[in-house]
Amino acid sequence: MKHLIKQFLEIGQIVGTHGVKGEVRLQPWCDSPAFITQFHTLYYDADGRQPVTVLQSRAHGNIALLRLAGVESLEQAQAMRGQVLYMRRADAKLADGAYFLQELFGCKVYDADTGVYYGELTDVSETGANDVWHITKEKAEYLLPAIREVVVQVDVAAEKILIRPMRGIFDEAVYAD
Repeated sequence: MKHLIKQFLEIGQIVGTHGVKGEVRLQPWCDSPAFITQFHTLYYDADGRQPVTVLQSRAHGNIALLRLAGVESLEQAQAMRGQVLYMRRADAKLADGAYFLQELFGCKVYDADTGVYYGELTDVSETGANDVWHITKEKAEYLLPAIREVVVQVDVAAEKILIRPMRGIFDEAVYAD
């Protein structure tokens, strides 16, 4: 059974206002605030039924500042606090073979050489140097560095990840209660 790739993904959350003319501060849930500036339409819902036109956007430190259609005053912008915004995946400019972290959750992880099943990818921790993938099997959780030497192939559509784990990674696990 093929994994259905989400057509609308969370891109960030409005965390405040900027100025008095309705501009909002968006905390990005993507690689960088600059990534958000490529979108002319975002969505208030995960189904794409409530589009909103982005009139203006720019990166500002670790956040994005947005002017959204229909939000023209400080009061309207304040009322938006806590709102999650979504992007349509098809609107994103990604390199071939690139994927969104959200699409990895639920993927099955196998040894690229032996076919051994290690578990399901359930979380991602960002450490600075590289991401760490949390692989869960039954009640055990394994931490896997997401580096080229380990990750051989990611096929989001097939919900499958092939790896060559470093020695010892699957010898010890963190057990959930």
